Amino acid sequence: MSEDHYFSAQPASADERRLIPVRLAGRDVEVETASGIFSPGHIDLGTQVLLRHLPPAPAGAVLDLGCGWGPLALTAALGTADARVTALDVNRRALDLASRNAARLGVADRVAAVTADEVPADARFDAIWSNPPIRIGKDALHELLAAWLPRLAADGEAWLVVQRNLGADSLARWISDQRGADGEPWGRLEKVGSAKGFRVLRLVRD
Repeated sequence: MSEDHYFSAQPASADERRLIPVRLAGRDVEVETASGIFSPGHIDLGTQVLLRHLPPAPAGAVLDLGCGWGPLALTAALGTADARVTALDVNRRALDLASRNAARLGVADRVAAVTADEVPADARFDAIWSNPPIRIGKDALHELLAAWLPRLAADGEAWLVVQRNLGADSLARWISDQRGADGEPWGRLEKVGSAKGFRVLRLVRD
């Protein structure tokens, strides 16, 4: 049997659901999780670090890239009533959980949990939040970021968290070197914080 990864589209492990207590957007809530997704038992450390650095979500289009069960998407929707959140993942079990959690927390009208092919090609985002799936490999990670970071709207911001020992600084250099079809940089990259072995990066589209 092949190994069951959190980035598998259809996890092979048993779909055993459970509720866990978490704190999102200053609220103590319960969310539904399951095996076969990323960090099913708690908010992982990298996402915790990112959440401590994030500004409030804008009143506009927000992309949670690699949403898992939804901690970033739910935070955006709970924190900003006018946020329209796209929760994106390849893992269909994770998408189902993100959608169910949005309904559980009363923000189903603000969160759409979808795969990449369900996002309109012309969609642009005022904010992109992500704890990207580093373990898919460098080439696949670069392809993923190249597909979505250029979709930042003017004055939009992308916030990423990456483990320092898994290449945060080299990834930052790579992002800074990228150019769009018009020859312009994807944006201005800043290293805005480090904690517990993680680096927080912010890409600003001027």
